[in-house]
Amino acid sequence: MQRSKGAAMAAFDGTRLRGLRQSGSAKAILPRVAGVPEVVFLNTSGGLTSGDRLEYVTETRNGAHLVATTQAAERAYRADQGRAEVQVRHKVGAGCWLDWLPQETILFDRSKLLRETVIELAPDAGCLMLEAVLLGRVAMGERVRDLDFFDMRRIERAGKPVFIEPFLLNSDILAQGARAAILGDARAMATLVLCTPGGEDALEPARAVLDEPGVIGAASGFDGKCIIRLLARDGWPLRRQILRLMERLRRGQAAPRVWQL
Repeated sequence: MQRSKGAAMAAFDGTRLRGLRQSGSAKAILPRVAGVPEVVFLNTSGGLTSGDRLEYVTETRNGAHLVATTQAAERAYRADQGRAEVQVRHKVGAGCWLDWLPQETILFDRSKLLRETVIELAPDAGCLMLEAVLLGRVAMGERVRDLDFFDMRRIERAGKPVFIEPFLLNSDILAQGARAAILGDARAMATLVLCTPGGEDALEPARAVLDEPGVIGAASGFDGKCIIRLLARDGWPLRRQILRLMERLRRGQAAPRVWQL
């Protein structure tokens, strides 16, 4: 069967685009926006299934600030012949800042996906990272009972890990009742990590907006990080809560344009 492969990279030097590469089904779109530049990654294959490979990369240096996101929710479809794989790499140079704000990943029944996201920070760089996952589409009556999803998220500063989160969700977990301890009746989840010197100062402002109906949320702050975790029964209230947190953590900046559609 035909497999989809793609890689896209965008590099910025200060406010100027320094490099742009794309191949296969992966594209990097640069919308015209005022202020901080945006990179929108797009998978033109329409979704992920067995054997598909995607890679997204950004690089910033000389004080560049960058917002990177995805054009739409990524979809992981039924995969009967092995996993799809996604690699995300961000290199954030001295004095630089990255907002990595991809839209949701939707896992369909019998999907298999291995994803790794690594953000490499210079000693004085910072980032805001988001990962949101939906188990099927509630409005379509979809149920997810069989899947294999492993998501590794890692942030490093000056080569040393400051945040590591391996997340595994598979059929055994869903079938053995462990779901009650992990998700309860939630079918949508998200993690936001603000990583910057003094990042724990964002804890109380974040907690002040963790009151979206239909969403359970909690936040913790330590060692220059503010970490927020969210659970919801549906993706729509989760999205509303994420947008409110984005505005608070990004100090009033509007969400990326594709999030506003």
